[in-house]
Amino acid sequence: MAARNTRSINIGLRNVVATILIGLGLVFVWEIRGTLMLTFAAVVLVVLFTMPVRLLMRRFEMNRLVAIVVSVCGFFVILVLIGLSILPIIVNQFDELANNVIPRGLEVAREAITREALLEQFAFLEPILTGANDDLINQFISQVTDAIGRLGGTVLPVVGGVANTILSVLIIFFLSMYLLAEPELYVNGIIKLTPMWYRERMGTILRRMDTTLRAWLSVTGVSMVVVAVLTGLGLSLLGIREWVALGVLAGMLSFIPNFGPVVALIPSVAVALVQAPENVIWTAVIIYGVSFFQSQVVSPVLASERMNMPAILILLGQIIFGFFFGFLGLMLAVPLSACVAVLIDEMYVKDVLGDQRKASGEAEEPV
Repeated sequence: MAARNTRSINIGLRNVVATILIGLGLVFVWEIRGTLMLTFAAVVLVVLFTMPVRLLMRRFEMNRLVAIVVSVCGFFVILVLIGLSILPIIVNQFDELANNVIPRGLEVAREAITREALLEQFAFLEPILTGANDDLINQFISQVTDAIGRLGGTVLPVVGGVANTILSVLIIFFLSMYLLAEPELYVNGIIKLTPMWYRERMGTILRRMDTTLRAWLSVTGVSMVVVAVLTGLGLSLLGIREWVALGVLAGMLSFIPNFGPVVALIPSVAVALVQAPENVIWTAVIIYGVSFFQSQVVSPVLASERMNMPAILILLGQIIFGFFFGFLGLMLAVPLSACVAVLIDEMYVKDVLGDQRKASGEAEEPV
């Protein structure tokens, strides 16, 4: 009897200790969540650089170090060439947008969204607006226009401040260079943290996550170019003078599914209100039409079976990771969700439930 009580006490004590350790671990992860996001961003950048490195090593039998140098230098040369060719135009147009066009457009929007203007444009609202309290209507309109102004004003500046952004970019770059130099060292280190009997499985899981990230980078890169080109061309046909800058902005914001087109719509509509007020509706149609084409046609065709993620999973991932990790979590919500989906499929569906059917996106390429 005493031995049974002692055993029960020991089990209870172990459970309490395990619960405390798990709680402390979660607190520790929460405290370093910013560092974890920077590390994940560096991993994504490493995967991006590794794609041409593998190509050079396979096609031209280059040494890995030489292939890394060629890839990184080539990447920056391409950026410089693009910058020299269109950067002056983009900078001038962004300056014009930020200092003149968008503020004027927002002012026009504030003047247009009034009780009298709404009744003039939408006569069917008269019974509703006539019976409503004037102060309540004016307060609602004021809140809406102020919110539009604040959101529009935060579209162009760098989020989080210039100094913090530069520091984060430098941290991500140097982390990625260290990871890129000796990826096997860090991959093997992760594998060694797992039990001996699970190390082969962990290697398979890491390879599949690598394949998933490469698929996402390929799809996202092409989609951003398609959105930028189609949006810019569409706005140029409407007579928008800053079509290059707005197209580039739409392409960059398409990196963030669901929320990107909403943010891209604000400066575009503000510019249209000033330069082509008769085409405001068509401006919105172009922004959302291109976004729909990109999400429903371009991305599915490019992704095929390599990265088949339901739209609801992407949206939930954006909400969850954006809430816990802020703007960087929102930006990286799609690859984070994809990696979590891989972990759930491999560790729970296959290892716990025993469903060994091969899922899309699996590959046997080395990390």
